[in-house]
Amino acid sequence: MTLSRRDFLVSTTTAAAGTTVGASSAAPARPTLVAQAGAVAPRGFTPGDPALKYELVVAGGDVLDPSQRLRGKRDIGIKYGQIAAIAPSIPADRSGQRIDATGKLVTPGLIDLHTHLCPHLGIGLPADELVPITCTTTAVSAGDAGWQTWGAFRHLALPHSRTRLFAFVHIASIGLAGGLAPGEMLNIDYANVDGAAKVVAENPDTVLGVKVRITDSIVGQNGLEPLRRAIKAAELAGKGVRVMCHIGAAPGNLSDLLDLLRPGDILTHAYSGAGNNTVQNGKLLPAALAAKQRGVIIDVGHGGGSFDFTVCEPAMQQGMAPDTISSDIHSVSINTPGYPTLPWVMSKFLALGMSLEDVVAKATVAPARVIGRVPGLGTLQVGAPADLAIMELVDGAVELVDTRNNKRHGAKKLVPVLTIRGGRPFGRPPLPTPFVF
Repeated sequence: MTLSRRDFLVSTTTAAAGTTVGASSAAPARPTLVAQAGAVAPRGFTPGDPALKYELVVAGGDVLDPSQRLRGKRDIGIKYGQIAAIAPSIPADRSGQRIDATGKLVTPGLIDLHTHLCPHLGIGLPADELVPITCTTTAVSAGDAGWQTWGAFRHLALPHSRTRLFAFVHIASIGLAGGLAPGEMLNIDYANVDGAAKVVAENPDTVLGVKVRITDSIVGQNGLEPLRRAIKAAELAGKGVRVMCHIGAAPGNLSDLLDLLRPGDILTHAYSGAGNNTVQNGKLLPAALAAKQRGVIIDVGHGGGSFDFTVCEPAMQQGMAPDTISSDIHSVSINTPGYPTLPWVMSKFLALGMSLEDVVAKATVAPARVIGRVPGLGTLQVGAPADLAIMELVDGAVELVDTRNNKRHGAKKLVPVLTIRGGRPFGRPPLPTPFVF
């Protein structure tokens, strides 16, 4: 029997995931858009054991977990890097280390679906250095590496980061190694379908799909061809593989671009005011609304030039609210007035009238479902990874600026206090292991 390249890639992907299926199987190893955060089962302890002692307790916080519709004052017990208990009170003698979160908001660790956190390539930043200002415990590298530069992410960024990292592989073989300019898609030969598909298929644990930037200055005369190639690479790599499509001043008719996106693909910079955008003359493009309705994921991707209040407000009012809130943080955007740290971007959506519960959901459980790799990710369910964000929800007037210097005024802002990843607080040394109570 002779296998096509597509069949070969699909079979190797599923084998790597521990599943044997034929290329024509209707049950792919890849997660789909409707995949939940995942059922979780505690490992190494019994949650109901009255003698159970916790390595760390976060006490007295205002706990908000949208995945469980949970809001209230709780203590959170952590054991073996997992959530072990959520209770009104956990006695002090049952905790080895205790953090007082009284008066603070405690949520699942924030998940940023669009970042550039590979410092070895182009505009990337080191993930762990940003944690004190982002509360981000899981992040997705949005096309920093292409297939020829993938090794820099896989062997340098990934193993050296406490932050849990995933990636989209750029359809351009060089990724963003050259920075933001000149455009990596001015030369269409960089858009190598087989190379991108190979990296996606060989790294199902880490790679979520294929990234492409479609802005006229980036693609030049190549128009939508890079997007078509990104979709082809995703389809070659296996069913359920996503494309993340960046839009700015998109070439030609934006509706043509939107019509190409498939259910489960991600439209990032969905509220960009860079030019040819999803809201024109105050009206949401019918193709943009149709994309959302058929299951295209609407992602914020704030960045240094890709979020405009005057686009976002009418888009939300006309039916295109974001599915995920992300920062597009990188070495250029972090130095712009919009200051796209994830808590600050979330604060902008509070100012736009979104509830705190919804804002937190779109930066925790919603992107966790898109990632679809870690059971319990983005939740505080017992057995889930013990990733927590501790923030202050500060009441008071706040001025918020978009990337076009439009200003809005809000009454609340989220301010990072402490981040815990896998049961270990950033900036605080853990107790020795094993320790004695």
